Amino acid sequence: MRRALVAGNWKMHGSLAESGRLVDELLRLGAGAGGAEVIVCPPFVYLPAVAARLQGTPLGLGAQNVCAESVGAYTGEVAATMLAEIGCRYVIVGHSERRALYAEDDALVARKFVAAGRHGLIPILCVGETLAEREAGSTAAVVTRQLDAVLEAAGAGAFAAAVVAYEPVWAIGTGRTATAGQAQEVHALIRGRIAARDATIAASLRILYGGSVKAANAALLFAMPDVDGGLVGGASLQAGEFASICAAAGG
Repeated sequence: MRRALVAGNWKMHGSLAESGRLVDELLRLGAGAGGAEVIVCPPFVYLPAVAARLQGTPLGLGAQNVCAESVGAYTGEVAATMLAEIGCRYVIVGHSERRALYAEDDALVARKFVAAGRHGLIPILCVGETLAEREAGSTAAVVTRQLDAVLEAAGAGAFAAAVVAYEPVWAIGTGRTATAGQAQEVHALIRGRIAARDATIAASLRILYGGSVKAANAALLFAMPDVDGGLVGGASLQAGEFASICAAAGG
């Protein structure tokens, strides 16, 4: 039985004080106290403060990005070892904003996935298509290509300690959401692709949906057999909304 996971991606939002207040409010509302595992992914500079606040609570900590290298002259980068040292358990790799805005290609995303796993972090691998790709009927080809790059670099075994997030790019921050059926179709494709390499790992792999997840649609999305929770953006900055999403996942 796969335990649902809800990850809040705060992106580049908030302040030190606001981060603390958000965590306190989430804890007051019981986020993470139900059946679902819940993590938050603050901006890099707030990770140590949030980590300290989360000690002894049911909420976990993740980072939004990681360097593909372990150490060296990489100005501005943060290594997986550093993230692990301050208490991160998860890290997002291959988010569509990183792919689109910072030109991260499939090969670089695969290297980041490997680097995260090598140092004990659980990568949350993001895959998904743009609106143009969906309208061209290329969703399966795009998602398969992105997934296969990681499978070739890391092997199917690496997915025993990983999470995949399907995030249709056209539904991120737009208010548009894939229907539950559309999400399930792609999630089943992802699980099937992993199953072709290792059926046991595929059966236990958690696959999240990301793309304008909110309290109003969470229960319907999470009811799909291959949807194991959500990677939540904007709604994760609203304590009440995020807590409701977590409750829907833990139901």
